[in-house]
Amino acid sequence: MNRHKAREKAFQTLFQLDMNEDEVSLAMESLKEEERKDVFLSMLIEGVITYKETIDLKISENLEKWSLERVASVERTILRLAVYELLYMEDIPQNVTINEAVELAHTFGDEQSGKFINGVLSKVIS
Repeated sequence: MNRHKAREKAFQTLFQLDMNEDEVSLAMESLKEEERKDVFLSMLIEGVITYKETIDLKISENLEKWSLERVASVERTILRLAVYELLYMEDIPQNVTINEAVELAHTFGDEQSGKFINGVLSKVIS
């Protein structure tokens, strides 16, 4: 699986966890067997879950006139995924992470999602 597809699957799994507060094992079971074996996908999901508090704090510090709780679930999940990459996956260029997050926003969010994600992530890296 390429990294773009892995990010989409990670987003869907993390979104499911955010919406339903399922256990991680239940969310992982929704993935196909070959997807569960994808190292990058597993790293993304487990990393966001492990560092969620730190990630949420970093996002909150870079929101203007918003609280993290007010951010829609789609955008919150995309931001968590991207901030995890920015903070903990140094081998991925920042611009790639931001571009991929904006693409996820265009796919799963509304017409304003991409701009919002781009703005927040630009502040995170500055």
